[in-house]
Amino acid sequence: MTAIYALRSLLHLLFMAITVVPWALVVVLAAPWVSGARTYRLCVAWLATSVWAGGWILGIKNRVTGWEHLPTGEQDAAVLLVKHQSVWETFSLPALMPRPLAFVFKKELLRIPFFGWAMGRMDMIHIDRAQRNRAFAKVVQQGRRLLGKGTWVIMFPEGTRIPRGEVGQYKSGGARLAVQAGVPVIPIAVNSGRCWPAKAFIKRPGVVELSIGPPIPSVGRDPEELMREVQDWIEAEMRRLDPEAYAGQP
Repeated sequence: MTAIYALRSLLHLLFMAITVVPWALVVVLAAPWVSGARTYRLCVAWLATSVWAGGWILGIKNRVTGWEHLPTGEQDAAVLLVKHQSVWETFSLPALMPRPLAFVFKKELLRIPFFGWAMGRMDMIHIDRAQRNRAFAKVVQQGRRLLGKGTWVIMFPEGTRIPRGEVGQYKSGGARLAVQAGVPVIPIAVNSGRCWPAKAFIKRPGVVELSIGPPIPSVGRDPEELMREVQDWIEAEMRRLDPEAYAGQP
């Protein structure tokens, strides 16, 4: 079966590599002439196609619970804080969410041919992680602007992909942004590592659970304490979604 999974993983990778080139060229060439909202929709269309291909080629499906916890008003903003185990949730969440998302990501990604060039045409927050103070000031400045127009800011508080069954260091940047902007945080647990392990080539079929938690108010909160509450909810939910990965752990 491993050989079959490897072949399917290769086919999906080739599918994304082949389709990203014309898609990115359209986005880059069209960006000066179309609205930011339309550019975003063009990008999300490719992400949704890649997720669809992941279901058809790899056998990976999404199951989302907790839809009722998302804000419903057009101007209701929120900061989404998400468990990060693989690229899968990076592709899936923009395709699934009912509102535009703005990722906070390292500027080095903009140098990736085609994919990075298209990302640079979207209204998102790219930072230089080597300049931590200036980077966070940019997150707050641009984050408040985006939240003010109803865009949801999405961040991975652990900062990088974390192997299945492990816990990274939760950084408080997302909570600090929420406190300063006066918007709630919404924790999201994702067990994508079962199908798409961190930094692994071979993917396996299965169901990825995305569990959306209740919104947590940020007004008047201490960011560190708020982030601890987010971490407690996400990690408890991860143990419910993927108990095998945490067997023997407290």
